[in-house]
Amino acid sequence: MGDTLYTQLLDLACGAFLLAAVVVLWLRQLASIVRVFALQGVALAAVAALLGAHEGRWELLAVAVGIGLLRAGLLPHLVRRALSAAAAPAHPGHHYEEDVSEARETRPLVNVAASLLSAALLTLLSYAVARPLVELHPTPATRALPVGLAVVLTGFFTLVTRRRALAQVVGFLLMDNGITAVAFLAASGVPLIVELGVSFDVLLAVLVLRILTTRMRAAFGGTGIDDLRELREW
Repeated sequence: MGDTLYTQLLDLACGAFLLAAVVVLWLRQLASIVRVFALQGVALAAVAALLGAHEGRWELLAVAVGIGLLRAGLLPHLVRRALSAAAAPAHPGHHYEEDVSEARETRPLVNVAASLLSAALLTLLSYAVARPLVELHPTPATRALPVGLAVVLTGFFTLVTRRRALAQVVGFLLMDNGITAVAFLAASGVPLIVELGVSFDVLLAVLVLRILTTRMRAAFGGTGIDDLRELREW
């Protein structure tokens, strides 16, 4: 693979990776958010595959396949299953009434316009923070490092501004994707065993969060975090 083609494809994959995180802030339908997250997993796998192909490291290609299966397949499937369970009719005996559909994030703490503006500012902040690191060893991969940092910050922003538990799960997964991208771009990939360990931890976290959202649905009739304010200590 030529250097010019490699740089163009890497920039394209990183651009799609960042764009997916921004689109998550724009969307309100949780099913659409999960689909965009799956597409981001494809972009992340493409980044790993391009690094592996350019450097002739076949273990990175194996990592890219694993990332694609986990982050573009299994994790979105688990979140989709949790969304289907949450959107089902609540148990008639619950004491809380939901005034909005579980399939839509209708009342985020920050509106769409402010969220997109915040994403732009966080991206600029990422480029400013990463500039000294890029200057240490300017390569096509390190020049894309701010993209990973921007996705980490965007994921954290999603995590703290959404009211639905499942939307917050997606925010957590965006952060993890961003951290993984930073590791690949800064160090030209990570060992296969390390990626497997991290992926196992993320999978376990998603399974636990799915159980928690199911219990919230059973107890409160929904997954809005505002319902937790109804709790009182006795």
